[in-house]
Amino acid sequence: MPASGSVSRRRLLAGTGAVGAGIAFSGAVEQLFAGDADAAVPIGGRDGYGPLVPDPKGVLDLPRGFRYTVLSREGEPLRSGEGPVPSHCDGMAAFPRPAGGTWLVRNHENRPDAEHRVPPAKGLTYDPGALGGCTALEVDRAGRVRTERVAIAGTAVNCAGGPTPWHTWLTCEETEDKAGTGGYTKDHGFIFEVDPYRRDGTVPEPLTAMGRFQHEAIAVDPRDGAVYETEDAFEKPFGLFYRFLPEKPKGGAGSLRAGGRLEALRVPDVPDLSVVRKPGTVFERVEWLPVPDPLARETPIRFQDFGTGGITHAQKLEGCYWGGDRVYFVSSYARTKDGSGADHFGQVWSYEPSRRRLTLVIVFGPDADVEAPGESPDNICIAPEGGLMVCEDGGGAQHVYGVTRRRTVYPMARNRQNIGREGKPEWGEFAGVTFSRDRRTTMFVNVYEPGTTFAVTGPWDRR
Repeated sequence: MPASGSVSRRRLLAGTGAVGAGIAFSGAVEQLFAGDADAAVPIGGRDGYGPLVPDPKGVLDLPRGFRYTVLSREGEPLRSGEGPVPSHCDGMAAFPRPAGGTWLVRNHENRPDAEHRVPPAKGLTYDPGALGGCTALEVDRAGRVRTERVAIAGTAVNCAGGPTPWHTWLTCEETEDKAGTGGYTKDHGFIFEVDPYRRDGTVPEPLTAMGRFQHEAIAVDPRDGAVYETEDAFEKPFGLFYRFLPEKPKGGAGSLRAGGRLEALRVPDVPDLSVVRKPGTVFERVEWLPVPDPLARETPIRFQDFGTGGITHAQKLEGCYWGGDRVYFVSSYARTKDGSGADHFGQVWSYEPSRRRLTLVIVFGPDADVEAPGESPDNICIAPEGGLMVCEDGGGAQHVYGVTRRRTVYPMARNRQNIGREGKPEWGEFAGVTFSRDRRTTMFVNVYEPGTTFAVTGPWDRR
């Protein structure tokens, strides 16, 4: 999920003469915000938890009153004894623990050069030549890690994914590499289902009907079981937004293996979503076209022939989640230099299945202090008070930031772990932000590099 080829915000703003301006957004998420949809609101304001307090340990800056616990760090021993904690902690979800507390399922976006692979656990490994997969952490109600083990291994470049209504995790491979590439013995580019509560030694099966492409994230419509999927293709033509209609809607764990129909979104006369700039723009009665070859046996799906009118693409389609009666998905950025139709610093879209209506709800762009958070939104989830919590994946300082019902943006966390060198600092992106479902609100979040999983507690009701 790293923003491949990302250009720093400061450099881009300098090129537009906008240095001294920064990142704000305009627009309104329908269920979460209210007010003028065209007004730009600067970052900060009275709706946050206050300014970030520098962490004396140089790990994680948080607002006053909040504290963090490091649950897991790459390279340290897994509590199961299976090997070291794998590298590149990415997408994640929290599930309720029957005895109180939380089960976390955490992706590891490992490519063939990863330092710490996901150990190839017996009965849980799809392809011994692949280094990615997921780990599961059991956190008790006191916030202590009880167990930490491999949940699936032998998959590749596990970026994000999403939870299902039946409390399993769909982990997504962000690659299209086939057997014989990079040491792989099987084809990759699939979705796999992971059950955090079970470890039965069943060899993982790819959900082939859901497509073989550079998967990023998914969201499930709890009403009919439709699965929405984003594709983060790195080169033009860019990725598509998909819908999978399962043969067994809401069938429970394992039901997606029964197959279904994969479709791709087409907005008539809009081949590239980046050209849409005005928040609140609505497209009525958009179309869903059947994917000719979901397995991409010869041709990647985004290159396939969808007939007259073509198909709609977008650069950096990443975060995806379900809220209310619609699915939200993120385009982290678009760059004309990469082949997009326009430049932007991030978009959030919503699609309402009942009306077949697509809406551009938020646009990020240069408007305020360049040191403030707000570039390249990526993983995204609902915050405790009903707004959004967004992971930043861009250049420079990396934040988790919130977007309130009042449409102000506030910093929630800043990564202080410097992975650069003296005089040229760098900070790894945040990923996998999610919240516990037990009596004590806890924000769980990953830092991609060095792979670190945090639990953040504090006065979440202060706002």
